[in-house]
Amino acid sequence: MSKLGTLGARLYRGEVGYDFVGKRKIWYGISILITITAIVGLAVRGLTMGIEFQGGAVFTTPKTSATSAQAEEAARSASGHDAIAQKLGNGTIRITIGGVDTAKSDQIKTELAKDLKVQANDINADLVGPSWGETIANKAWTGLIIFMILVVIYLAIAFEWRMAVAALIALIHDLTITVGIYALVGFEVTPGTVIGLLTILGYSLYDTVVVFDGLKEGQKGITKQTRFTYSEMANKSLNGTLVRSINTTVVALLPVAGLLFIGGGVLGAGMLNDISLSLFVGLAAGAYSSIFIATPLVADLKETMPEMKALKKRVLAKRAAAAAKGETEEQQDAAPLDEDDESETAGAVVGQRRQPSRNNRGKRR
Repeated sequence: MSKLGTLGARLYRGEVGYDFVGKRKIWYGISILITITAIVGLAVRGLTMGIEFQGGAVFTTPKTSATSAQAEEAARSASGHDAIAQKLGNGTIRITIGGVDTAKSDQIKTELAKDLKVQANDINADLVGPSWGETIANKAWTGLIIFMILVVIYLAIAFEWRMAVAALIALIHDLTITVGIYALVGFEVTPGTVIGLLTILGYSLYDTVVVFDGLKEGQKGITKQTRFTYSEMANKSLNGTLVRSINTTVVALLPVAGLLFIGGGVLGAGMLNDISLSLFVGLAAGAYSSIFIATPLVADLKETMPEMKALKKRVLAKRAAAAAKGETEEQQDAAPLDEDDESETAGAVVGQRRQPSRNNRGKRR
């Protein structure tokens, strides 16, 4: 078995682990800082909306030796509007100019041909009206709202409302970070961006559900034992699914990174940039939120319940009594279970099977 596989097995059995839930204030602080940065970037720089949303024209030149900067300057002087030029992998240039009508586009095409030293007939011009972009934006918002509502309903039925709230906060966290990075980087928001955002919501939800499924199994009968608090059980469940979450995220990020850095950066494929950036940032944020945000939030919400508060008091009281007797944690684990612990489920101790005590084996003999 590989080292990663061995580590995963030890995490699943509870032999090793990291206290993610216990250090939740650190993760909350990091997330708040990242979210504030994203919001500030969004407020200061704003989103660079593509012509699909604001209307305008897209000019695609034939293969030329001109640079993107030269094409932008030529388009700006010809149209009187801001322009964005991108050099594509085959040597052509894609130029987008907002607020351009049909009559103006012919004039721009002629001037671009002179400045870039190409034939005007070889320049392809596509016009997009603002009404089409407004329709697309409205449908995107409608789809997002419906998706959020269905997510909350599903999680509330499959798990409970506290997990639904935590998952919703994690999804909003992922969206905010992704949109904020788009504003800071300055990438255009196109229909490809919307597709990428909707895709990462599904992935983030999947990763969160995997972790929540472990929590659901672990909390069965938890109030009938005095060995673990809810936060400790949640942390054990999270460690049990940690390697699976990491493997899933890495496998998903590798092809997306290829699209972003090779397809978009090296080959200069414009649409790939729009989709791959949102996917890359969203996948990373989704994996982070499912581990560091969603599970600690569930633990905080659950431990406000009276029965979980009572459980925590019993667990701490038992540990204090054991400490007063000078017992170590290993000795407590090796001791026979008391009446309160007889109903402890395997889920509460992730991956460990409770063996019968010697007294019980003697009775059976």
